[in-house]
Amino acid sequence: MGIGILIICLLVVILTIAAAYAEKSHEDERKKSGLSGPSIQFDPSLKYYQDRSPESIADEFVRNGYTTVRYFVVNENNVDRELVEVLRKRGLFVWALVLGNGSYSVEGFPSEWPSWQMELLKPVNDGYYRFSPHSTSYVEWKKQKLANLVTDIPFDGIEIAEPYFPEWDGMETGAYGDVGPLAKAAFQEQYGVDSIPNFTDAAHPDYYLTNKELYQKWVQFRVNAVNHFLNEVINGNDGIRDVRKNISVATWSLAIAGDDSVDKLRELQGLDAAEMISSVRPDIHILQTHWPDWTKPEMELPPTYIQDYQSFVDQIRAVHPNIPLGIQVDIGSNPDMVKDRQWYHRLGEVAQDMGFKTWTAYEYHLGKYMYDEPPRPITVTRPHRKEVIISFQKRIDEASAKLPGSLMILTNKGEVPIAPENITVDGNMLIIQSKQLPRKEFQLRIRHVTDTPAYWFHNKDQQFNVIEDDTVVNVDKKKKVRY
Repeated sequence: MGIGILIICLLVVILTIAAAYAEKSHEDERKKSGLSGPSIQFDPSLKYYQDRSPESIADEFVRNGYTTVRYFVVNENNVDRELVEVLRKRGLFVWALVLGNGSYSVEGFPSEWPSWQMELLKPVNDGYYRFSPHSTSYVEWKKQKLANLVTDIPFDGIEIAEPYFPEWDGMETGAYGDVGPLAKAAFQEQYGVDSIPNFTDAAHPDYYLTNKELYQKWVQFRVNAVNHFLNEVINGNDGIRDVRKNISVATWSLAIAGDDSVDKLRELQGLDAAEMISSVRPDIHILQTHWPDWTKPEMELPPTYIQDYQSFVDQIRAVHPNIPLGIQVDIGSNPDMVKDRQWYHRLGEVAQDMGFKTWTAYEYHLGKYMYDEPPRPITVTRPHRKEVIISFQKRIDEASAKLPGSLMILTNKGEVPIAPENITVDGNMLIIQSKQLPRKEFQLRIRHVTDTPAYWFHNKDQQFNVIEDDTVVNVDKKKKVRY
């Protein structure tokens, strides 16, 4: 009896260890998948993602071949937990992409938020609230909000983009900062000097181009401030890694073409990727295309342009030879620089040749394919005998799907129309629920179905695209088929 109980106990221990090992292996594989291959950024606050279910959003990403998505968090107080859960349920690795140096929305922020703001050489009223890493209150608030975010919502990874100071052309435009009281007090405390460099009066003895020793201290001070902010939020007490020890972490810095651009970004915006990685110890580092590059018209920015960022890769590799790297691009923020699928596919090839593990783009529904491609069915599923779901590569219009003759069952005796009341549309998914569906395999002809310009960001007045004539899909009696 005693031996039998011992054997049972040993088996229980072995099975428990095996289950734990299997779970860890699964999580390791999942984490690895989130660091490699193509991914896409999306902002669920945009209209394209409204008036549809989380299931349809996840389905559209999956049907377009993505296994990793990056949820752009506009405001940490407004995050869709259900959407994140559904995305993960569909097998997608989900990053939370947050901004480090400010916010487009202050809804739900504490009343003290105005005291966090940077001061620039000239006021900038562009709808973006810039917060200073020299504000201890802001740093503590940001750390708490992000720790709560990853505790409350099951993101697989967290990444803080744009932690830098403004701005690339700030000396010329006046959008250079932070030069306010927060920065002045911190600089004076750390370096024991009476003032920060002067940036407006060339005759001043502390003018930044005259008192170069003071200015170099200022440059390093800004680099340290960016990295301290990131390190505190991610690695500090009660920070992100303290509350979610195994969460994936990505740091971001900018990249831009041009001579001495690595040094210029360090000087002008406080960005030193190698020092940032040393400070934060991320799982991956992303190089983000800077606005002077991504705003170039489509014809002036071939997918090979990222080869001009080799100096940034070299700077990182000299200190961190094994850190996985990624590259971020923009595929359509302005209507004159939208990129198509072929462009993004080619960029992925170039990125891999350069040693990047992953690549991503802002923003999914801004790509040229949204405006050029007709709706195209990708997969057909049949959850039940009386239900068929046809998934398209993009959002479709329900009214067009209900037009007479839009859906016809093809039989040996002719065509049988599906009644409009048996048709619904959820985002990219056309759903048929009807008792008249054949029990066995059958073919379905689809006509008239259009896309949805009213939900686009650009080109809302463009003529809609229509599915190709005589599109026919095969519907199997099984759960899922491809055609």
